[in-house]
Amino acid sequence: MEKVKVGIVGLGRLGRQHAENLAFRIPNCELTAVCSVVEEEVLEVQSKWKIPYGYTAYDEMLKNKELDAIFIASPSGFHCNQIQLALEAGFHVFSEKPLGLYLEEAIAVEKAVKAHPNQIFMLGFMRRYDKSYLAAKEKIERGEIGDPIFIRCYGLDPAAKIDSFLQFAEANYSGGLFLDMAIHDLDLARWYLGTEGKEVWAIGGGYERKEFDALQDAETGAAMVRFENNAIGVFLAGRNCAHGYHIETEIIGTKGSLRIGTVPERNQVVLFNELGAVQECVDGFLERFEQAYRSEVEEFITCILEDRQPAVTVQDGVESTRLGYACKESFEKRQLIHNNPHTVVV
Repeated sequence: MEKVKVGIVGLGRLGRQHAENLAFRIPNCELTAVCSVVEEEVLEVQSKWKIPYGYTAYDEMLKNKELDAIFIASPSGFHCNQIQLALEAGFHVFSEKPLGLYLEEAIAVEKAVKAHPNQIFMLGFMRRYDKSYLAAKEKIERGEIGDPIFIRCYGLDPAAKIDSFLQFAEANYSGGLFLDMAIHDLDLARWYLGTEGKEVWAIGGGYERKEFDALQDAETGAAMVRFENNAIGVFLAGRNCAHGYHIETEIIGTKGSLRIGTVPERNQVVLFNELGAVQECVDGFLERFEQAYRSEVEEFITCILEDRQPAVTVQDGVESTRLGYACKESFEKRQLIHNNPHTVVV
């Protein structure tokens, strides 16, 4: 196989970025088909980028035998079914996070992946491919901070995007703050600490926008997690960050600590004026993680060509979803939740 021919479903904000990477920036890859329920998106991308096939029905795209792999960038509620259908049709599959909006869905996907061991499956936890987060992982593994015992994560979306997100949430596409946003940080915590979450306490609410309360979701929420090795995790996620997109991680160990993204700077320019020293901040996840999104897709294509499974596994998706769902349950019930990781799927 000289080139991996890929069909993508979902051409929204993130899907469009993935499609552009697949079409123009990934070696040994050919974007052969695009699919969206919005016909105008399909026609625009086909015409502009000269993509051979376009579909408004996912089932129709799966009938295309020229394709080698399916890339799923549709809303979260569609992931589970689309992953299973693509695997059953014989394709390699990349899916954006999460596996599904409910734990039962994630477990169903795990069963499907295990039933197709000769096909490559990869989940889009792109922060594992960000150069800064990778460097932190390497430092931890070299013992530079001793044993990691505490992790603090901030995941804050720009206030300017809150109206568009509310429309997304009202359509029941997000799964809630902890499954939609905090799941990236929960995955990082599992990755850095090398353990699973055991107990969860989560709180939050609608502070600037009360519409979130009506949706049983949080505009801003926080969770404290006790891990199996007694390490501590504190996770803050929010939709109302005035200065832009702020992703920050701190890991404290027995012999030191490290931080990633303390200042969400757009570049190295500092403006000095009557307001003081001013730095522009990144305004969204596509800008902050541009390199990571490209690198994770490069890994997926390379895994297909080399016939090997990626380091990010379906089990990572299940356990992160399990922990995120425990946070969601704790927030909704206002009580401590005991998480039960390591459940074996047969």
